[in-house]
Formats: sequence, C-alpha cells, structure tokens
Amino acid sequence: MNTSTDRIEKQILLNAPRSRVWRALSNAEEFGKWFGVNLTGKQFVAGQSVQGHITYPGYEHLVMDVLVERVEPEHHLSWRWHPAAIDVSVDYTPEPTTLVEFDLSEVESGTLLRVVESGFDQLPLARRTEAFRMNDGGWTEQMGNIERYVTER
Repeated sequence: MNTSTDRIEKQILLNAPRSRVWRALSNAEEFGKWFGVNLTGKQFVAGQSVQGHITYPGYEHLVMDVLVERVEPEHHLSWRWHPAAIDVSVDYTPEPTTLVEFDLSEVESGTLLRVVESGFDQLPLARRTEAFRMNDGGWTEQMGNIERYVTER
C-alpha cells in the first residue's frame, strides 16, 4: 500500500468548542448545511446507511450514500462510501469503498479536527487517480466549510 496514493489526510484547528464541532459533524441536518447535502435522518448511527441529495451547485442530481461505521460522541465519526461516484450511469456498488474518519481533539485554542479518507489503492485502476484528486480537493474545501459554519453560528 502506498500511503501517498491510498489516503488523504487533512486537519484544521477550529476556534470552537469540541461539543459544537461534534454537533456540526454528527447532526445530519447541520452536517448537510456545511457539507452541501440534504441528508435523511437526524443523527449518524453506527451500522446504518444515510442518504441525501447533494446540494452543491452542479451536483444536485447526485445522491450521497454512506454506511456509518463508528460513532464515539465528541471524539470519532467514520463511514464508508464510494468516492467520486458522479456518473449516474455507473453502478458503483460492486466496487470497494473508502473509509472516511473524523477525529476531534480538544486543544487550548479550540478543537483540532482531523479527517482521513483511506482505501483508494483498492479502487479500480481506471477510477483511482481521479477519485483521489477529486476528494483531495473536496476535503480541502470542506475544511473551510466547516470552519466557517462552526465559527459563524
């Protein structure tokens, strides 16, 4: 496994209490506001799938579908999904998924949020590079989105 192509790692120091950041991550409605998706349900629950239409301009025809792996309140949230699944004519379900992990740490100046998405090396070769590129840029954008969301509200 080549860690430079298999995993994306991002982190951001948020000037907000861990409880506030956790609510923005774990409450489906709040998550959707900063992430750009209209999710069904109220909370992320381990073992359950959550779906919703993307609200990001140009991607409204897509549905985000994640299977929640682990929920440790105010510390960890993880799910599996099919990254960069943007061609509605393709059935991505036979493909391996990547694992997205959010970890929160309380620090003196607020909350350190770390996001890791791993498993890209298991994706079909034809999609691997583009999925990694799209999600690497996407996570960079999402770090700014959650920062704005938790500090403006």
